[in-house]
Amino acid sequence: MGVDLRQVVAGILTITMFVMLGQMLHRDYFDALQEKVQGDAHDIEFKGSKVAVEDGLVRAIQGVTNGPWMEDSHELKPCWSISQSDEAVSSKGYVTFSLTNGPEYHVSQITDAVMVAKHLGATLVLPDIRGSKPGDEMNFDDIYDVDKLIKSLESVVKVVRKLPSHVSLRDIAIVKVPTRVAEDYIKEHIDPIFKSKGNIRVTTYFPSVNLRKSSQGAETDPVSCLAMFGSLELQPAVNDLVESMIQRLKTHSKKSGGRFLAIDLRVEILEKKNCHAAGAVGSKTCYNAQEIALFLRKLGFDSDTTIYLTQPRWESSLNILKDIFPKTYTKESIMPSDKKSKYLELENSEYENVIDFYISSRSDVFVPAIPGLFYANTVGKRIALGKPQVLVPAEISGTSGRCTDYISPYISRKNHLAYSCFC
Repeated sequence: MGVDLRQVVAGILTITMFVMLGQMLHRDYFDALQEKVQGDAHDIEFKGSKVAVEDGLVRAIQGVTNGPWMEDSHELKPCWSISQSDEAVSSKGYVTFSLTNGPEYHVSQITDAVMVAKHLGATLVLPDIRGSKPGDEMNFDDIYDVDKLIKSLESVVKVVRKLPSHVSLRDIAIVKVPTRVAEDYIKEHIDPIFKSKGNIRVTTYFPSVNLRKSSQGAETDPVSCLAMFGSLELQPAVNDLVESMIQRLKTHSKKSGGRFLAIDLRVEILEKKNCHAAGAVGSKTCYNAQEIALFLRKLGFDSDTTIYLTQPRWESSLNILKDIFPKTYTKESIMPSDKKSKYLELENSEYENVIDFYISSRSDVFVPAIPGLFYANTVGKRIALGKPQVLVPAEISGTSGRCTDYISPYISRKNHLAYSCFC
């Protein structure tokens, strides 16, 4: 039987049309789906919940979890008030002192010196700043705002910029005082020496780095509150540098809304033997880079989290942290190039310590891998600023944990002395 060529051609055309139609329908369907799940983030409904979708991947279930980030609380206001009995009354004597060992100590040292000068009725001499190495000396105004200090304290103690030339250093008695020195201690132990010598030099020692509130019912001296939280501010150039570094960290944190995390982790301290000793209840006191990385992952911080480390320079032991959190930086990688010669490349590390302290105080989350006064005084500043998310590391059993279970006891129990000064 003969084959009609026209029928064959018609059949081929018909089959081709069906194949083309099928391809068009398939492509239209997936193109439409791609338009919905790729590109800008959007929400879809899934089993009654809003699901955040970005680049085709589920990122978060809205209304179910807010992730590990917490919102800041409102900035607290000072509760202290200076009464007439607290107002400055200066004698002919002077109290001198130095700020040493970094900003976490400066906060306590300025407080103790002001308390001593106030209760002795003495004039306070502006301190110098001394580092941990011999010869590391700076002027107060290299780091802090002199006018702010003098103005803030004018109602309680007179401050002069330098010791008068007629006062001989041989006439100054050196007096050691415990940190958080109280009025009773000053009257009993310091006042007799001041009356005898006329001038004293105060050096603070730290029997404890604990900054918990005094016993229940005991009031915190308003002069102490003012000195600790209202007197020290960075001078403009240093403050501008810190601001620029914070903004750079925020720029790296676009996916988390500009939020970033600061970790006090210094390899030199971690390597010291006393850092590996167990705490009073048998718990760890220090955590290395790997342990911190696992802690943060189990709390839900994703690999895109931006992290600032207080470690002075990068070391290979930190690589594990950067492998898990690629956006991990030390100050050398986020400091503007034109500022490094002054603030980063000098032998004196005081600038670096100050940068660490103020960035840690203002980060969205602070994690102390090391216990001590840096942690305690950073928490105090954060309480005043309304930044309560301080996460104390611990070994988390299982695969995940809740951030609220690891909030610093200073905050969860409201027992930091800052809560005596702010409301």
